[in-house]
Amino acid sequence: MSTQPEHIHCLIIGSGPAGYTAAIYAARADLKPILYTGLTPGGQLTETTEVDNFPGYPKGITGPELMEDLKAQAERFGTEVRFGMVTKADLTSTPKRFWIDETIEITADTAIISTGASAKWLGLENETRLRMNAGGVSACAVCDGFFFKGQEVAIIGAGDTAAEEATYLSKLCKKVYMIVRRGEMRASKAMQHRVENTANIEILWHSETADILGQNTVEGVIVKNAQTNELRTLNVTGFFVAIGHKPNTDIFKNQLTMDELGYIQVIPGTTKTNIEGVFAVGDCADKNYRQAVTAAGSGCMGALDAERYLAAKH
Repeated sequence: MSTQPEHIHCLIIGSGPAGYTAAIYAARADLKPILYTGLTPGGQLTETTEVDNFPGYPKGITGPELMEDLKAQAERFGTEVRFGMVTKADLTSTPKRFWIDETIEITADTAIISTGASAKWLGLENETRLRMNAGGVSACAVCDGFFFKGQEVAIIGAGDTAAEEATYLSKLCKKVYMIVRRGEMRASKAMQHRVENTANIEILWHSETADILGQNTVEGVIVKNAQTNELRTLNVTGFFVAIGHKPNTDIFKNQLTMDELGYIQVIPGTTKTNIEGVFAVGDCADKNYRQAVTAAGSGCMGALDAERYLAAKH
């Protein structure tokens, strides 16, 4: 019996919109892609109930349904979707070597990395429960702000993303409470001025979230002032967490060029990394947009880049 590891042309790591779109294009180009889903098949969108901003769904669609549609489309063209996680990689060898679930070794001519990024959460019990039940806890104001039109919401964070999302929410919502842990923001001065000059944003300095209220949906947030220990209840229906994302790129450290946060750096205008034949798409390489549609677009680019790379080799 042969002990040679399985060899494939095109390996796709991750199963969000970027991974499945890369698979659709790679399969249509006859690259015979094999896609490993990771621990969360479908990625972050499987935790989102309503998706209203993905083109082609005029009545909206749920996140899990959208991902099932993308998966079915990828499989229709011959993508082999496998449940499993790439736990180790040697990108410098020829061909590239990967280990699935720490035990199975495979080799690949080219790899498209679409491992995404995970939102950072506070870790409160009610935050987790309401988030998992789609009860009004979100890490993406651009994705979910629309559902809170005319309502009062709270957002936690002090960086550029939090300031940007608070400003975005202020255009939709009656009132936005911005919960800031310290007495200052980390956001750029321009973003701070924008927040401070927006009439319906109230900044709560030196404040932390003590608890989130509500059985099935958010009905309020208890905020604690760190200086006075005073508790205040905000009558909000939405709670947005903007304390950052962590790209799921740890296994590629010391091999791929990354920024200080761990996002994979690509050659501008392409999905090419610093290693030939390795491409990065979606949120693991994008800290600016983080939308399903931009992830899907970069997945298409990754597959086209991989196809051209392989064609040049033969």
